[in-house]
Amino acid sequence: MTVAIYSSTSRTKGVKYAGSKLRLLPHILKLVRQTGAETVLDGFSGTTRVSQALAADGVRVTANDTSDLSRVFAECFLTAKPREGRYAKLIESLNRLPGKDGWFSEHYGGDPASPESIGPDGLKKPFQLHNTRRLDAIRDEIDRLSLSRCERSVALTSLVLALDKVDNTIGHFASYLREWSPRSYGDLRLEVPRFTRTIDGHEVLQEDAADAAERTPADLAYFDPPYGSNNAKMPPSRVRYGAYYHFWKTVILNDRPELFGKAKRRKDSADDANYSPYEDFRFAPDGEFVAVNALRDLLSKTSSRFVLLSYSSGGRATRRSLEAVMRGCGDIVAAVEVDLRRNVMAEMSWTKEWTREGGAPNREYLFLLAR
Repeated sequence: MTVAIYSSTSRTKGVKYAGSKLRLLPHILKLVRQTGAETVLDGFSGTTRVSQALAADGVRVTANDTSDLSRVFAECFLTAKPREGRYAKLIESLNRLPGKDGWFSEHYGGDPASPESIGPDGLKKPFQLHNTRRLDAIRDEIDRLSLSRCERSVALTSLVLALDKVDNTIGHFASYLREWSPRSYGDLRLEVPRFTRTIDGHEVLQEDAADAAERTPADLAYFDPPYGSNNAKMPPSRVRYGAYYHFWKTVILNDRPELFGKAKRRKDSADDANYSPYEDFRFAPDGEFVAVNALRDLLSKTSSRFVLLSYSSGGRATRRSLEAVMRGCGDIVAAVEVDLRRNVMAEMSWTKEWTREGGAPNREYLFLLAR
């Protein structure tokens, strides 16, 4: 049986993100509704698209991720009270600030007069100077103001969303476009994030997913772990989210970290400093991928009655090993394959390996486990 789902019932906000589940939201909501879950742990919340959609659907959400960007987005969209008038004054005051030369302009700003996105150091840049100057002024002002935690998260979320509209990237910060993109000529302007009124009681965590899953009382746990890559020749830095989105962490922390490489990455996004077992491409002593064992450990520690797992055919786990992990931790009550090109969800067969017919892009899979 095949079911076509053409639009999501929830409106969410986020930035360009390789792991975004924006187009999967209708399918995720459908499966969560089938369980009747009233509380959900989003264990790898990323840009919080799923957490936002679940909250808008009447679910009480615990959003967890080790990412500083994810924490700020979750605080903004889940725990900040919708006081648009109060936030509007803050955002407008930040928009009125004159730009200034600062740390971000020094490292990430390029001359718009040149067709190539090259800075004074000869390296490609992700933003034009008129926007990094605004960034320098706004980011320092946010630190200077005496803001509540929610106000600060709203201001930072607004800044990140505005930067995402004028960047010179293909969606990540591991490399930048050689020539200025049309959007990079736009002017950085903050807007009050669009809030959706939800029930109270949402929670934001920033810890290891297995720890959060073990101690969080939720009806359902949703896991969208970083997949790594099943290409054994791919360098480790190219399969780690910390390497792709280091810039957002710096905007959130404003800590002026030590940088390295042509993309001016944070030192703590380097291969030897940014480890995630879910992205580990190596074999463990038992002959299984480290990433697969990490997933098994996560599922075995999860206290929720239901688990909804997202996975990609481009991930490190083979279809057979993934099935074995899940069957060892619960009963698979639904397994669906999502063809994002046609926006169709269908029941999945276990009779073949990950499908890439005709050079098709990696497929997305959703597995619902009952425990």
